[in-house]
Amino acid sequence: MNNLENRNGKEAQEKRPYNLREKKKKVAAYRNLIRPQLADDLYKRIIDIVVKQKKYRSADYSAKDLAKELNINTRYLSAVINSRFGENYSCLHNKYRIKESMKLLADKKLAHKNVEEISAMVGFSNRQSFYASFYKYIGETPNGYRKRKLEEKFAKKYNIDDNSSTEK
Repeated sequence: MNNLENRNGKEAQEKRPYNLREKKKKVAAYRNLIRPQLADDLYKRIIDIVVKQKKYRSADYSAKDLAKELNINTRYLSAVINSRFGENYSCLHNKYRIKESMKLLADKKLAHKNVEEISAMVGFSNRQSFYASFYKYIGETPNGYRKRKLEEKFAKKYNIDDNSSTEK
């Protein structure tokens, strides 16, 4: 009975929301074959294309499209992204999508938009992947984040302090 309880306890600890898993560190030999100067140049170009041109907003923009734009193959692109950003192509895109979604969710002018509309605005093609990515990076749901941010703005605007309601 003790073994069963221990096993169930471990399974409960390992289970995470949205089927998120612990990130595993990988050591890939091909990452050492990348020429540093070329990788630095590609890093700058990737930032320019993905971030400054906001290509992450397009749900259809793939690693293959980016590689084509950079005139390199997808395997080399993957190696550069892994070595310079420390994550894969999808995680890179999702990180910038989440950063932008945080701004949009906290914007009072967009309070009339639902979470699904905002997720589409930043490039997510479905609700589930948006919620999972948001929770992975932020640690709370998009709705929870939005509610908290809007309440904080309201409290700041009307100078409401959490402790002001308690009597002395």
